[in-house]
Amino acid sequence: MTTKTTWPLVRVLRDRDAGLCLSGVVVSGFGTSALWLASGVWVKDLTGSDGLAALCMLALWLPTLAGPLLGTLADRGRRKPLLIGVNVLLGALLLSLVGVDGPGDLWLLYGVLFVYGAAGVVHDAAESALVATAVDRSLLGDFNGLRMTATESMKLLAPLAGAGLYAAYGGAGVALLDAATFVLAAGLYAALRGREDKPARPRDGHRRGTSEGVRHLWAHPVLRPLVLAGGATMLCAGLNGALVYAVVDGLGHSPAYAGVLYAVQGAGSVAAGLLSGVALRRLGARRFGAYGIALLALAVALRAVPSDPVALVCSAAIGAGLPAVLIAALTSVQRETPGELLGRVTATAHTLLYAPNVAGLAAGAALVELVGHRPVLVALGATLLMTATALCAPGRNRRRPAPITATPPPQRPAKAERTALVTPDDPAHDGYSAVRAPGRNRRRPAPITATPPPQRPARAERTVSRSSSDASPA
Repeated sequence: MTTKTTWPLVRVLRDRDAGLCLSGVVVSGFGTSALWLASGVWVKDLTGSDGLAALCMLALWLPTLAGPLLGTLADRGRRKPLLIGVNVLLGALLLSLVGVDGPGDLWLLYGVLFVYGAAGVVHDAAESALVATAVDRSLLGDFNGLRMTATESMKLLAPLAGAGLYAAYGGAGVALLDAATFVLAAGLYAALRGREDKPARPRDGHRRGTSEGVRHLWAHPVLRPLVLAGGATMLCAGLNGALVYAVVDGLGHSPAYAGVLYAVQGAGSVAAGLLSGVALRRLGARRFGAYGIALLALAVALRAVPSDPVALVCSAAIGAGLPAVLIAALTSVQRETPGELLGRVTATAHTLLYAPNVAGLAAGAALVELVGHRPVLVALGATLLMTATALCAPGRNRRRPAPITATPPPQRPAKAERTALVTPDDPAHDGYSAVRAPGRNRRRPAPITATPPPQRPARAERTVSRSSSDASPA
């Protein structure tokens, strides 16, 4: 790897605050990944239901539906104290899971996972806004790639550690581990040196302030297609995720084997995160996202094959393909959004990206009980491939040229009309023609005389009715 390629990554890692943020992501991500897997296995062991196990992921993702409202909290005050408070709150909340030991206690588990997801929405919005002010804009792609790598790399260790801890001490042991990681993450965020100015209070009320993030994102020609494609991808990813225990059953393994698949998926995500900064610079956000979706499409469809080697390869490909569109969309949000709106716009983007995942998880939890998982996986692969093709289609984000506002005259005017356009007695007359034709072959206008030049008299008047974007008419 060349120095030019590695230098941005080195610059990110050498930054003290960036390193602390990444460390916080690693620590809290370890506990989150362990609990995410253990909660599904926990419910599966208590009830024997694949659908109820999939509802654990639904409870985690459901609060993203309120993303624009929750993200407003990240723009109401300083982001660093907010991050510390959220991590301490989650650490205390997880202690209540120690009392879950039967099917009758599942309401408590689902409730904690729901609050866990809501706090995560606020946490991600505040962290994204804080990073955008602390990291150079040219390095945001590299930082987000490293952040994704830090999060997904936890799937190399956390699921296996969580499964082992669950087997030895049950779900309560995993909950205690996750609580400890959040307390440690709060300490890391407290060590950040960067100073923030307190945001001004919104003049138009909280409701209008919340809608500003939606309007900015929806009207932006770069952000909207990326976020919509990412939302379609996450809808399919939610369906695919809800089928994971059915895939494991089809392979003839126990539910804990899902930890192996998640670990392999994490390895693919690590590779994607490390290369994302370079890929964004060379391919652009749209093509980078489209190529990742195409890889995800092939991996999801081939997951229908009942083979351990194929399942492992597909898990690695899913891990490599899925983060691409998320990194492309969220990096573009940080680059294209003013700082005072960044918390709201980030949370809105998270809602549009991850809310479809909620619908996918809910639909998958129902489908897995009604139909076989293999036809659904093939259909998901085809849908993802169409999404990638639509995002990568040329000219998708090109703006139409400005319309011609005036209608050209149907015939050339008489000589008397032409001489009336500019006369030597006009106060604005400077000795040259007042109308100039656009284009690179522009000629120096001739001096105005009492008698107009006889050659090509209608040229200047025809160009006056065209806009600058209409320089090359069909």
